[in-house]
Amino acid sequence: MIIIEKACKEDLKEILSLQYTAYQSEAKLFNTTDIPPLKQTLEEVNEEFQKGIILKATDESGNIIGSVRAYQENGTAYIGKLMVHPDFQKKGIGSMLLSEIEKQFPALRYELFTSTRSVNNIRLYQKLGYRILREETVTKELQFVYMEK
Repeated sequence: MIIIEKACKEDLKEILSLQYTAYQSEAKLFNTTDIPPLKQTLEEVNEEFQKGIILKATDESGNIIGSVRAYQENGTAYIGKLMVHPDFQKKGIGSMLLSEIEKQFPALRYELFTSTRSVNNIRLYQKLGYRILREETVTKELQFVYMEK
C-alpha cells in the first residue's frame, strides 16, 4: 500500500537522494549529468520546502519512493520535481502524487514543465488533463514544454 502525505523537514535528505536516483533517466536523454535536478543541494530543497508543499509517497516499509512539490503564486500552483523511484514507475504513483498535490491547492490554475524529450512525462500530464501552453528553448539541446490545467 502506498501512502501519500506531506513531507516533513526530516524527509528532505531522503527526498533529495531519491531525486538523484529518479532523474538519472532524464540525464540519459541528454547524455549528461549536468541537469539542475542532479545538482540541487539540500539547502535548495529546504528553501522549496519553506516556500510551498512537498509531498512524499512511501511504501509499506516507510521508504520514500516518490515525491512532488509545488508552491502558489498569483493564482497559479507551480508544480515541480514529480519523481518516482525507477523500481516503482508505471504503477500509478506519479498520477497519485500529481492528483494529491493539486488537492493541496484547490480551485487554482496548475502549471508544470518538462523537457520536450520526456515524451512519457508529457503523455502522463496530458492523460491527467494538462495541455501544452508553450515551449521554451533553453539551449540548442534543451527545450522545455510548459503545460497547464
